[in-house]
Amino acid sequence: MITHHWSYPISAIADRNSAEKNFMEIIIGSDHAGFDLKEACKAHLESLDDYIVRDIGVFNKDSSDYPKVAQKLARSIADGKYSHGILICGSGLGMSIVANRYKGVRAALCHNLYLARMARMHNDANVLVMGERVIGWGLALEMVDLFLKTPFEGGRHKLRLDLIDKG
Repeated sequence: MITHHWSYPISAIADRNSAEKNFMEIIIGSDHAGFDLKEACKAHLESLDDYIVRDIGVFNKDSSDYPKVAQKLARSIADGKYSHGILICGSGLGMSIVANRYKGVRAALCHNLYLARMARMHNDANVLVMGERVIGWGLALEMVDLFLKTPFEGGRHKLRLDLIDKG
């Protein structure tokens, strides 16, 4: 069976896309320091049957440069190929700095459920950034779920985002 670089067969993607249900496509990436947590998040999302996950690497724990992964993910969000993404490195700091350099990307470094919820509700964040060396996996998976399911409130928060975009 032919497989894509994602973790499930191409035929499964076609079957899932042809169903009436809408699936959210998520792009996810990490450096070597976030590899294990990225794999856990990816497996978790795929098990929920609500998401199609595109893993852009890294694909092992060999030393890697986080800017390359963050740039690839941020470009995909900025170009409109994906609406939401997840970046993971050791602390989350480097990934968030790189991703936020791209127009239209609002990457939020979150360490707890409150920040994950508020990033979506008030800031319409489209990239969740986490540090594998900073948070536990159970909390990380809860944050992923909360981040992806929390809607943006709009209203006065939209006005504030417009101010940011004006630069």
